[in-house]
Amino acid sequence: MPNNLSVRESGRLQATIQTQIPPTARRHVWLDVLRGVAVLAVLFEHLLDPLFPEVRAAVSPWFDFGQYGVMVFFLISGYVVPASLERRGSVAGFWVGRLFRLYPLWIVAAVLGTVFGLVQVYSALPGQLGERPVVAGLAHLTMLQDFLQVVSVVNVFWTLSYEMVFYLLVTAIFVLWPRRAGATGTLTVAMAGVLLGGALPAGALSHALGGDIVVVGVTAVLAAGLAGIVLGGRRVRLCGAAALAVLAIVLLAVNSRIGAWQSLAIVATMFAGTALYRLDQGQLLWRRTGPIVALVPVVCVAAAIWFGPGWSMADQQAQAFRWGWSAAVVGAWLTFGIGRLLRSVALPRFLVRLGLISYSVYLLHPLVVQVLRRLVPYPDQVSLPGRIAWSVVLLGVVVGCSALGYRFVERPAQELGRRLARSAARKERAPGDPYTQQQQKVSRTAPWRVVRERLGRPGPY
Repeated sequence: MPNNLSVRESGRLQATIQTQIPPTARRHVWLDVLRGVAVLAVLFEHLLDPLFPEVRAAVSPWFDFGQYGVMVFFLISGYVVPASLERRGSVAGFWVGRLFRLYPLWIVAAVLGTVFGLVQVYSALPGQLGERPVVAGLAHLTMLQDFLQVVSVVNVFWTLSYEMVFYLLVTAIFVLWPRRAGATGTLTVAMAGVLLGGALPAGALSHALGGDIVVVGVTAVLAAGLAGIVLGGRRVRLCGAAALAVLAIVLLAVNSRIGAWQSLAIVATMFAGTALYRLDQGQLLWRRTGPIVALVPVVCVAAAIWFGPGWSMADQQAQAFRWGWSAAVVGAWLTFGIGRLLRSVALPRFLVRLGLISYSVYLLHPLVVQVLRRLVPYPDQVSLPGRIAWSVVLLGVVVGCSALGYRFVERPAQELGRRLARSAARKERAPGDPYTQQQQKVSRTAPWRVVRERLGRPGPY
């Protein structure tokens, strides 16, 4: 962007760009297709036990469809989330947008999941949730319940804990290093953490201090850190960012449910997605950063083979985990790479649409699967054509419910969130504030021609 633009003019130009490009036009279609593929993989994984136990027995020891799907989602989040924060140039605007993106439908799914457990549509509400409802509810509200040793009321909620930890780390990096931290250094640290994570105990913090204390403490640090970043002066912002970074790292390292190496592998994968975005935008050089990015899946697979699962398993199960998880990671990276290569190709509209409503599909399908398991308790007594027919019916019900969820919950909440995020961004700091000027420099790193081109072509959001 030209140097003769003032900070105020720069901010106005950025706002003009975002308002002139409709939200749907700013989306990368290939990312929606990948979301559609990912959510279908997760749905298929959850259909194996109720409908296709033969596939489970034959294929699952070698390939984990669910893990494959969520790793694709994690790569996508890494690709778009940090760029979204930098594009906004506002921590407050970013968090308002994220909260309205995630929580409205999440609340619907959480309430339905609780009701389903209480009436035992398929299984009873986990004892931990019934015995400690306040603590369990508080842990869920942070979306960090998987790092707080609290079982999720809907099984797929566990991945949102990793999304939240990633948001905390991205926010901390944005505040502590306004000019953008080096991707190579971040990935190197993350991969080192993966290789060291096998020596770190799972759930150690909760076991040592007590689950309730950890839930309350983490909630307090989370609230104080975010409040400091959004509302405080420069020093308070830096302290809040440091608190969030320490919180995220401690949870990843010593209080993960699945083991530190696997949790750190997920986060490393997300930051690799960020590096891929920067490479695609010309912000990094392939010859310098490309080899580091390529090492991430190698390190993740090596850690899986070396360390195995983070909990006790029989030898045969542990071996199946190693192969299934490793194959899923490789498959997710190959899928993401193929998607990037096909960015300019016309892609199936069904997958594009499915990707658009994929968050609804992801959160709501476990509830529909519970109903299916109640209706079809013994899959071996149903013929193969019958089970295929049940699959088609379930897919139709899931897509229908998800379309309604997107139309009446997700989309209105996102539109409201965008308006509130713009308002929060304007109020976060006065234009002349030195901190704001330093943050806005991030949005001016791209050449002016790139900004001009974005007025006439879709972007990544």
